Amino acid sequence: QVQLVESGGGLMQAGGSLGLSCAASGRTRSTYAMAWFRQAPGKEREFVAAVTWSDGRTYYADSVKGRFTISRDNAKNTVYLQMNSLKPEDTAVYYCAAGDSYFGPASRGYDYWGQGTQVTVSS
Repeated sequence: QVQLVESGGGLMQAGGSLGLSCAASGRTRSTYAMAWFRQAPGKEREFVAAVTWSDGRTYYADSVKGRFTISRDNAKNTVYLQMNSLKPEDTAVYYCAAGDSYFGPASRGYDYWGQGTQVTVSS
């Protein structure tokens, strides 16, 4: 089992920046990739970004490409999401996910999920 705890959400004005963190614990040695997803009220959960644990390959949703950056710190078992140029449509609960064998945008590919952290962007 892998436990994931997100932090760093909050309220920000449009155009501002926020950083999220996701600390992993437990059987992290089996983790192949980690990702961020988000879910806005009344909408389905959507992929934001993913990173492979070993070599740091990244993959972004088109909606955040050029604005968001995913990174990881293997020594700290932590993955980050730096969000710049925030827009009101970025408002959502952001979830961290970890997968043992998958790297990509499909939520079903990830085995473990955090509890989520709220990000609200005001116009």
